[in-house]
Amino acid sequence: MRLSKKPVLLFYCQHSLGMGHLVRALALAESLAKKFQVVFLNGGRFPDNTVSPDEIEIINLPPLGMAEDNSLYSQDPKYNLLEAQAIRRQMILAALHEYQPKAILIELFPFGRKKFAGELLPLLKAAKRSVNHPLVMCSLRDIMVNARKDQVRHDNRARWLIDRYFDGVLVHSDPKFASLEESFRPSRPLQKPILYTGFVLPRGESNISSSRLRQVVVSAGGGMVGAPLFKVAIKAQPILWEKLKLPMTLIAGPFLPEADWLDLAEKAQQCPGLTLRRFVPNMADILSSHSVSVSQCGYNTVMDILKSGISALVVPFSQGQEDEQGNRAKRLSDLGLLRQVDAADLDVERFVLEVEGLLSFEPNPSALDINGAARSAEIIHELSAEKVLSFQEEHLMMTGRACA
Repeated sequence: MRLSKKPVLLFYCQHSLGMGHLVRALALAESLAKKFQVVFLNGGRFPDNTVSPDEIEIINLPPLGMAEDNSLYSQDPKYNLLEAQAIRRQMILAALHEYQPKAILIELFPFGRKKFAGELLPLLKAAKRSVNHPLVMCSLRDIMVNARKDQVRHDNRARWLIDRYFDGVLVHSDPKFASLEESFRPSRPLQKPILYTGFVLPRGESNISSSRLRQVVVSAGGGMVGAPLFKVAIKAQPILWEKLKLPMTLIAGPFLPEADWLDLAEKAQQCPGLTLRRFVPNMADILSSHSVSVSQCGYNTVMDILKSGISALVVPFSQGQEDEQGNRAKRLSDLGLLRQVDAADLDVERFVLEVEGLLSFEPNPSALDINGAARSAEIIHELSAEKVLSFQEEHLMMTGRACA
């Protein structure tokens, strides 16, 4: 354990499908590190090319992922699922005991990550019993999945857990864009506060370029479910090149399955004007220098689009109960910030038509609050100090009664 005069904050993040949760969490961690010694519990694969903030300490748990049937699996060949879960539970509780944090931030749970309750409930129960009395907060993106068959039961369970184990909920959104109450409707209202932080932009300085390359960039976040979009883009590129001499940069993402990557690499050799890249360290920098973006509509992808000011088409990922990206895309389209096409409606002809239209599309300047990282750090620092003071005052009152 590193010595620091700052109070310790324990930050739990589990990314199972793509990189969105990890990217947002690292941006938050970087801001939190100005006020806390941040110990980051990383529950998914940490991409080789991802650079973590220098100021935080990362504890890599045995990584778990989510299969297509929504079942968990161990991403470390040394352990099966049960072994990985047991080791993770031990490591999380050991971190709580060793660091004695003043604050705990848990990403998404209990609004999601139900399959990780076996390691998070022991953490929450131990924190509640701790003499250190840490502040416990939940960190949420802007829009929750709201298409479960048992949605009311799910929401009621989340409400009960928040009221019992948490001190509040941080929603990384502007309430003018989306409020938690729109996608979270328990039978009884939460007793703990819901605090809106504003959106959390990716790490790094804003860099909106006045001189953009006349090029289209195609991406899909971490890339795990990006293959269908990439296949359409590669088929469309010869047409875009013949009609407009428009170059394309396709960024596959570190989690695109290797078989899909090899297939893209083979097709790219015969595709004029196409540059294929596996990964870029800063997506916002790429977007700020290009003129058109085609992507999915995850939280961090949208933050990159807003940060760069690029003309963008989004093709929201939608599978099973996943309606969050489509919901976000419609709201942003209604605000004039981008254009959207449903995945089922995207073919080569539509792709070419939309890209041509984007060359003259100007996004409506956004009035959305985008100071979420700094505001989150301020809120947690203030609340943790208030909780310490409240506990001290309560302790003094109890001591006084005992002496009397």
